[in-house]
Amino acid sequence: QVQLVESGGGLVQGGGSLRLSCSATGSIFRINRMGWNRQAPGKQRELVAAITSGGSTNYADSVKGRFTISRDNAKNTVYLQMNSLQPEDTAVYYCYVQITTSSGGNYYSHWGQGTQVTVSS
Repeated sequence: QVQLVESGGGLVQGGGSLRLSCSATGSIFRINRMGWNRQAPGKQRELVAAITSGGSTNYADSVKGRFTISRDNAKNTVYLQMNSLQPEDTAVYYCYVQITTSSGGNYYSHWGQGTQVTVSS
């Protein structure tokens, strides 16, 4: 069984910064892709950033230059450093991790419980 635990959300003023963390624990053989999505009230969930096992990254256009995704493979943890936050970044942020529990096994996506990020103007 795999569990993801998120932390780091909160309330911040516009222009401020937050750092989100997401740690995976449990029966993990290997982790592939890790990432963050977000969902604002009344909107669909959208990709924010993702990082492959090789370290390649991609970002939503709206966060490029402001957010940075990184990972610590030894800790099975993915981070999202968010700078120059804007009210439009207000949303619940969800991490996801693609995990296989055995050699040669399929990868399945696991999701965190979500953490609220609120940016005041």
